[in-house]
Amino acid sequence: MTSLSRRALLAAAPAAALIAGRPAQAAPPTPVVRTSGTAPAQLAGYDTLLKKFVLDRQIRAAQLAIMKNGKILLARGYCYDDYSRLPATPSPTSLFRIASLSKNITSAAAMRLVQDGRLSLSAKVTQLLGLTPADARMEQVTVLRLMQHLGGWDRDVSKDQLWLDHTISAALDVPLPIGHDDIVRYATARPLDHAPGTKMVYSNYGYLLLGRIIEKVSGQPYETYVKTKLLKPLGITRMELGRSLRSEAAAGEVRYESQYTNKTVLDTSGTTVPYPYGGFNMPNQDANGGWLASAVDLVRWTLAFDRPGTVLSSASIAKLVAKPEIGVNEYGSWYGGGWWCRQVTGHLNTWHNGSMPGTFAYLARLQNGFSYALLFNRREESGSLDYDGIDDDMNKVTVSSWPTTDLTSKYF
Repeated sequence: MTSLSRRALLAAAPAAALIAGRPAQAAPPTPVVRTSGTAPAQLAGYDTLLKKFVLDRQIRAAQLAIMKNGKILLARGYCYDDYSRLPATPSPTSLFRIASLSKNITSAAAMRLVQDGRLSLSAKVTQLLGLTPADARMEQVTVLRLMQHLGGWDRDVSKDQLWLDHTISAALDVPLPIGHDDIVRYATARPLDHAPGTKMVYSNYGYLLLGRIIEKVSGQPYETYVKTKLLKPLGITRMELGRSLRSEAAAGEVRYESQYTNKTVLDTSGTTVPYPYGGFNMPNQDANGGWLASAVDLVRWTLAFDRPGTVLSSASIAKLVAKPEIGVNEYGSWYGGGWWCRQVTGHLNTWHNGSMPGTFAYLARLQNGFSYALLFNRREESGSLDYDGIDDDMNKVTVSSWPTTDLTSKYF
C-alpha cells in the first residue's frame, strides 16, 4: 500500500452522510499483516498460521524460516499494521535478539573445545576459573553439569543472578553497570541451592560461567571464538552479540516492544526506561542469551548438528545431546547441551525457546529432516495471548508435497 493510499484511508469519510448534523466518521481500516520474503504455496499452512498469530497478538516484527533436508524452503518477515503508524516490515535477514537460543551455541562452543582436546567435560569449574567458593559443593560442578543445568543453582530460591544488577551493585558496593566478574564474585560467595548433579534447574548463570570458560581456555573473546569456530564454517556472517540500547542497535536489527519499564541497570541515575532498552544488561547475557540472528541464520545453524564434521563430529554431537545423569523427566525428554531432547522413532528431536522483555524465539530440529525458526519482537505479557503454544500449532500443519526450490543461495 502506498503512503498516499494509506493517508487516504485514514482521512476518508462519506462526504454526504450526516448523523445528527455531523459528517459520519469512516470505520477505521481493518488491520492487516504485511510480509516480505518467500512462502511457497505448498507451505501456505505455515504462512497462514504465522499471519494469524501475528495479527491476533499485534506483533510488529516477526520471522519464520523453514528448512527441509538442508534446504531453506520458506523465509519470511511479518508485520502487524493497523495504520496508526508506519512500522517497518522485517526482511528475512533482519536481526532479532534470540535470548536463550544462545545456549545451544554456547554448548557447541564448549564441545568444540572438548573435541579439539583443549577442555574436558569432567573439568571442575572452580579450577578452570580459579574460584574459591563459599559452598564446598561447588567443587562438584563440572563443564557437563553446567551444560545440562545441573550446577546446583535454583532461581526460584536464590533468584536469577543475571537479573540482579541493582542487588549485586549494592552488595559489592560497585557502581552500575556491573560486569561478568561482579556477577561471578557475588554468586561464588553464596551457597548453592542443592547438590550439583541431583536436580535439573534452568540456570542462566551456569551458561554465563560456560562463556567465561570458553574465553579462558580459547584465549579469545567468547564472540570471536564462536564466530571463528562455529559460524564461519557454516557461512553465517550476520550473527553478533547484541547491545542494550536502541542507539546501539546493529544494522538491520528490529525494534523491541514491551508494556513494561524498569529502572536502568546501565548507570546510577535511577531513570525509568523501556524494559528492552536498559532495563537489563544485554552484554552480560552473552553466553546465556545475548546473540542476534535472523530466522534463516538459525535454521542454517542447525546444520552444525545435522551435518557432522562441519563444526562438530558425530561423537561430539552425541555427547552434547546425551541423557544426563539424572535421567529423563516425566515427559520422556531431557536437557542436553543447550537443547531439550526427546527420542522419537528413528530420530532425536531437539528444540529450545528463548524469552526476555521484547523477545520471544523458538528453534526446533524435528524428524524427517524438518527444522524451523520463529522470532518475535515481543513476548507474552499480562493481558496478551499465549505464545508458548506456537510449537503445537506448527506441529498441526500438514504438508502434502514439499517444495524443491532451495532459497539458501539468496541468504548465504
